[in-house]
Amino acid sequence: MTPPPPQPPPSGPNPAADSAADPRPGPGPLVVLFGATAGALGQDLGSDETDLILLVWQVVEPRSRQVGTLHKSLVRAEAAALSPQCREASGLSADSLARAEPLDKVLQQFSQLVSGDVALLGGGPYTLCTDGQQLLRQVLHPEASRKNLALPDTFFSFYDLRREFHVQHPSTHPARDLTVATMAQDLGLETDATEDDFGVWEVKTMVAVILHLLDGPSGQLFSKPEVVKQKYETGPCSKADVVDSETVVRARGLPWQSSDQDVARFFTGLNIARGGVALCLNAQGRRNGEALIRFVDSEQRDLALQRHKHHMGVRYIEVYKATGEEFVKIAGGTSLEVARFLSREDQVILRLRGLPFSAGPADVLGFLGPECPVTGGADGLLFVRHPDGRPTGDAFALFACEELAQAALRRHKGTLGKRYIELFRSTAAEVQQVLNRYASSPLLPTLTAPLLPIPFPLAAGTGRDCVRLRGLPYTATIEDILSFLGEAAADIRPHGVHMVLNQQGRPSGDAFIQMTSAERALAAAQRCHKKAMKERYVEVVPCSTEEMSHVLMGGTLGRSGMSPPPCKLPSPQSPPPLWATSPRPLLPWPLLPPQCCPSQEPWSVCRVSHTQLV
Repeated sequence: MTPPPPQPPPSGPNPAADSAADPRPGPGPLVVLFGATAGALGQDLGSDETDLILLVWQVVEPRSRQVGTLHKSLVRAEAAALSPQCREASGLSADSLARAEPLDKVLQQFSQLVSGDVALLGGGPYTLCTDGQQLLRQVLHPEASRKNLALPDTFFSFYDLRREFHVQHPSTHPARDLTVATMAQDLGLETDATEDDFGVWEVKTMVAVILHLLDGPSGQLFSKPEVVKQKYETGPCSKADVVDSETVVRARGLPWQSSDQDVARFFTGLNIARGGVALCLNAQGRRNGEALIRFVDSEQRDLALQRHKHHMGVRYIEVYKATGEEFVKIAGGTSLEVARFLSREDQVILRLRGLPFSAGPADVLGFLGPECPVTGGADGLLFVRHPDGRPTGDAFALFACEELAQAALRRHKGTLGKRYIELFRSTAAEVQQVLNRYASSPLLPTLTAPLLPIPFPLAAGTGRDCVRLRGLPYTATIEDILSFLGEAAADIRPHGVHMVLNQQGRPSGDAFIQMTSAERALAAAQRCHKKAMKERYVEVVPCSTEEMSHVLMGGTLGRSGMSPPPCKLPSPQSPPPLWATSPRPLLPWPLLPPQCCPSQEPWSVCRVSHTQLV
């Protein structure tokens, strides 16, 4: 039988007096805390979004080297099913967990018992000490957020025993690879192998490790606790900023109405950098369900990646690695006007959409009313304009606090003049994106000829090697179309997906797909015709490249055949154009290859329709 872990000397009748008589430099009381969930353990703790089922803790007084009573408490889990790994390691059953107290009651008992133990050992503010970051950052904070529980302030700072060990023993394993067992082994501590009470062995051994470290030569131990940010801080990002790619992730599948605060709440427990949530917009300037998130360091980013397919409401969110360049491209800006607008700190940003083009600051302030004043009055408004100065109908407004912003949001779909106005929560990154998009977007043409040629070659032909999709939801994206086509998506030519937009740049509900052959196009049409996409059935019919290019140029396809594009209608005095008499119609005008196209954007703009290309 292996001897038990070393224990500190027994406490005397008056610990406070003993501590005062023999004062030793060191931190205040430490609460050694261990926890487990119903799912994964160890380094993967909290990665499977399962509930907490166990807390074990013991108070240590570093200056007097005294310890309090060891406590163990089961926690009732909403989903009582235990993973095989947890069942084998803990020996717990669903019945025992069903009789336990819920998390809020356990946390109340924890605070009361810890306060009593700390008072017996001399009093003073205490700090938690855990084995790694996962218990607090990946389990307690996310679960408290899901259950709308307010954690005490003591859960927002803690010591990571692995890091404290690594400070005194830097030549051993990396801090993230350490475990309670390896720390005890490296220190030569003998542990009680017969202790089979789950969690008790871990806490006793952690206490022994702490006492051994306190007797060591380093004076830097337990001096700088880890901090969990309680609030996400908004702020601007400049295109000149250098962002470490090891700190950025991409979240995909967000509800379209999600704000930066919602994203920050999904990653609660992890420290997001100031202004580190950038919501992505689609080609129409609307949120596309993705966001780029920048964390304060790579360790926080690695923990964020473990939240892949965790849930926001009823939706699961995918989390992937991203780059610093992607973040700066979305969140960065160079406009001095935008920089001045975003220079006010701790402001809540709202976006107004659908404003009359004649609306000015006084109109917007009057629409919002005196009950929700804009910070700085007219200076707290930012109107979005086209490069030629024409208004777009969008604006952003700053509010000093959440209560004023909520009051303004109650004006959602209120009327200004004859138009109803939409209001949404926004972010500094969204302000940058919207301004950058309009500043770089080409103007719609006012001439009868197209402003730009289509930036890709379309070979004319009558072979029906394309398919036309009709009746698409207006919110459909390229990814939605590829998912809709399923296996047939593998037969799409490179750059072969063409979304047809109307003259206002909004989706028309049509798209063309270039397939590798006429046989593949026919098979895709037979497999997908009248298949549902987002509760709408979509017609899928074969067509030729000639017919596709005709529509992309602005013409129409009817039962009687093709109608020419409006910009190529012949005058009464002119002879019939070549495309009207040729047995194999040619394209209405020469096409430039992609490298010759003067625009860097994947767009072709003409009078009636333009396309988004992939």
